[in-house]
Amino acid sequence: MAKSNKKIVAEFYNSDFFNEPENIDKFLHPEMKLFWNAKTGYSHMDIEDIRNMAAEAGKSFDSVRPEVTHLFSKENQVTIRFTYFVTTIEQPEIELPIAHFMAIWELTDGLLHRGYQMSQPIEESKEAMKSWK
Repeated sequence: MAKSNKKIVAEFYNSDFFNEPENIDKFLHPEMKLFWNAKTGYSHMDIEDIRNMAAEAGKSFDSVRPEVTHLFSKENQVTIRFTYFVTTIEQPEIELPIAHFMAIWELTDGLLHRGYQMSQPIEESKEAMKSWK
């Protein structure tokens, strides 16, 4: 039995593709596109851009873990909302949230093909951080 689209998207984000780059090719369509709105601006990324971004992030973070709060699907589209938590090479014993994400993915042939993503960095105020403890 084929995996559900929700399961595929969840497995991709939980795959630690930052430190295991082979997971990029396992889950992303070779002709994938990601349209990403972030605090730093708009990015239009292809699979090579994702590989480069993941390689750079993998140099800074010892681990990257998503905490998924919402996961919905309809036909070939999946919406996911999550927060990334990281540990750094300098402080591997401390896990910190770094950003909130919301993405809508269209899947083709069981692979993530078109993504529409928004992200926002975690607020640094003590009040905002309390919700994560």
